[in-house]
Order: sequence, then C-alpha cells, then structure tokens
Amino acid sequence: MSSPSAPEGLTPEIAARFAQIALGHVARQFPNKLDHVNAGPGDHGDPIRQHPIFYGSFDWHSCVHGYWLLATLRRLFPDMAEAARIDALFADAFTADKVEAERAYLDRPSARGFERPYGWGWLLELQAELIAHEDAPWAARLAPLAEAFAQRFRDFLPKATYPVRTGVHSSTAFAVALAHDYAVASGDGALETLLRDTALGWYGADQGCQAWEPSGDDFLSPALMEAECLRRLLAPAAFRAWFAGFLPNAAGQSPATLFTPATVSDRSDGKIAHLDGLNLSRAWCWRSIAGSLDAADPVRPVALAAADRHLAASLPHVAGDYMGEHWLASFALLALTAGRSI
Repeated sequence: MSSPSAPEGLTPEIAARFAQIALGHVARQFPNKLDHVNAGPGDHGDPIRQHPIFYGSFDWHSCVHGYWLLATLRRLFPDMAEAARIDALFADAFTADKVEAERAYLDRPSARGFERPYGWGWLLELQAELIAHEDAPWAARLAPLAEAFAQRFRDFLPKATYPVRTGVHSSTAFAVALAHDYAVASGDGALETLLRDTALGWYGADQGCQAWEPSGDDFLSPALMEAECLRRLLAPAAFRAWFAGFLPNAAGQSPATLFTPATVSDRSDGKIAHLDGLNLSRAWCWRSIAGSLDAADPVRPVALAAADRHLAASLPHVAGDYMGEHWLASFALLALTAGRSI
C-alpha cells in the first residue's frame, strides 16, 4: 500500500480542525504538568492560580503555542466559523490583571529558569503573531509579559557559552529562531543582533553534520533545527554557503536519518508521542530550507520530498490521544505554512 500524500498547504478545512482542537485544550486545566519549584510548605496550587492565562493544554508552553495557533489561524482565515470563539477567548485572557499575574510569577527567585528556553521562545513567537493583528488590542496587552521574556534572553545569552544541541525543550536553536521573529516584528534591532551574534558563535563553524538522531523522545531535529535557526538569521547567500558545508551530502539523502520519518510506537506515551512532533518539525524545517535554496540546487527537490514524507507520516495523528493532541497541531501548522509568508 502506498503511503498517504501530504497536503501542499493549509486549507480552510484543516484550519478549522486545528482551531477546534486548540479551543478544546487551551482552557482545559487538567491533566496538568507544572513547571514549578515549591519554595516552602503550601507553595502550590491549581494551575489557574499560578497562570491565569496559560493554565491549559497540559503545560504552560503548550498553552502558549495553542494561543499562537489560534491567533495565526484567526488572521489567515478571518471568516472562519471559530473566529468569534477565538475573539471571546482572547478578550477574557489578555487583560491587564492576568498579564501582570503571569509576569509577576517570573519575579519568584525560584522561577529564574522557568520555561528556559522553549517557553521563552514560544511566548515571543506568540507576541510576534499578535503584533500582526494591527486592529486588535492583544499585542499591547501582552507586551509587558513579552518584554519580560525578551529581557530574559538579553540577560541569559551573554552567559550562554555553549549551545544546547538537543531535540527537546532545551534546544537553544529553536528558542533563538522564534525569538528572532519577535525581534523583527517588534523592531528590536539590538535583540536581533544579539540573537544573530550568539547563534553564529555557537553554530557558524559547524561542518559535516553527522546527525546522530533521532533520540527516543525528540520532537525537534538537532541538525535541521540548527539549520533553520541560521536560515532565519543569515542573508540568503550566506545561509546557502553555510548549509552546503553543514550537510554537504544532502543531495544524496545523507545522513539518511534526516530523510526518514521516525516510527511512533505508542501515541499514548507522552515521550514516544514526541516523535510525531519530530516528523512535523522536520517537515517544517525541510520546506523552509528548500525555499531558501537556489532553484537549481539538487538538494531542493530532495528536501521537499523528505518534507512530504514526514508530514504524511504524522499529520493524521495531531488528534486522538491527549498526549499529542495538546500540542501537535502547532507543529503541523508550522509545517503547512513553511515557505510562505504568514
């Protein structure tokens, strides 16, 4: 039997399905995995008490990018049937009091490492999307929280001597890539420069990537995420030159693992279900990278074909079990919109 083909892009039907999935979990408080350090007896509580906006979706960062998904779909499909529900959700969530409560949580001494760096990047990606909604008040309301996370990048990156080259939440390439979107959208040239200089210091000399992946709970490709990060930060010609040295045998589909979708053996296991995210994020990276290569580059068709295989492997599984359902649609959206201006 032949494998299902991947769609070329985002359709209204897929958008509506994704919106319905996210609306079903961003305000679902339980089950919930808190990123919280108890400072003493009684220092705990329901998620909604600690995070009055981002208390759903199993964990804080998934809730943040659930809001990003909804905001993006709201802009791309303004007439979608779910638009009124999204507007009502945002009106209730993005209030001065709730934003301040989220920001104040960061003042806790024990919250210094809260969501670093994955949640930091996603919060700034959300704000970058909200800035694009010029007729809505959402970006102005969330701005104090976004600035708090931007400052965390400013404080942390000068001390980050080494990158974190993983395929999970600790990936520095992923966080820097998303933070760069915010720096551009907000016009923060100093932050943009800091992100670029830091990433080049970490990754600029990398050549001949071996790509020993995937690990058993990756949802990002360490190799392709590094490439996607530098694709965003470098001028097109500079990126193409770097990429040719980083994956010099890509036209021959080597390293082979980067062109082969991961097998997901148990979608009810939260860690194993990460591998569906790996397939979707690889599709996102391959499509984005292909769009930055010369039209005649032999890597381009190979990359696009790999993206289609990865997308086809996991797009049918964005819903079904909550271990994937609370987050996978966001990565599917990244893949389906890759290579186009959204």
